[in-house]
Amino acid sequence: MKKSVYAGFLIAGLMFVAGCSEVLKPPAEEARVILRKATDTVIRFKESSELKQMARHIATAKALVVLPTVIKGGFIAAAEGGSGILSVRRANGDWSNPAFYTLASASVGLQAGLQDTEIILVLRNQKALDAVLKHQGKLGADMGLTVGIFGAGVEASTTTNLGEDIYAFASSKVGLFAGVSLEGSALVRRKDLNEAVYGTGATPQAIIFQGRLKTSRADNLKRALALP
Repeated sequence: MKKSVYAGFLIAGLMFVAGCSEVLKPPAEEARVILRKATDTVIRFKESSELKQMARHIATAKALVVLPTVIKGGFIAAAEGGSGILSVRRANGDWSNPAFYTLASASVGLQAGLQDTEIILVLRNQKALDAVLKHQGKLGADMGLTVGIFGAGVEASTTTNLGEDIYAFASSKVGLFAGVSLEGSALVRRKDLNEAVYGTGATPQAIIFQGRLKTSRADNLKRALALP
């Protein structure tokens, strides 16, 4: 019963996020916009004095999830979500081509308002990466993961420490809200976007690890990720 209720709220969250778009773009165009915005987010965060801790954590990261637009809003039932990319650090230090994911969450409580937030998730170990690639599970305690959150105007779900699996760096662009909490959020594969960019049958594992699926559309993003 509990799982079915959560699934219902998660679907509602995805519908909310979809409804926030003024125009429903074709997958190829949506992917292009996400890549451009993700590149801008990476550059902004690396230049931000408030998020200066991010650079040293990226240097040792296993992978990154960049979510350039995460919308949260509602009253009583709050929905949160937005699409972005996952890139993994290769053995030679380069960043892989990005796979597309959506962050979705739904919760119940006395909440009101609207918030537009940029988020970069630093996946610090294989356990965190496996939770995304293999399970599409909820972030946080349900998957045995600990999450530390940095950024002004962001609700910290845990006390940050060196033992955490994921660091989330966030910057709110619009609105005041009770905050952003990743506890219970799920990262879900965007099959439509992955196939629009890389071809039919493209999976995150094939995009990230096999090296056969490539796109020049992600060159600017990979250059931004490589910046000190």
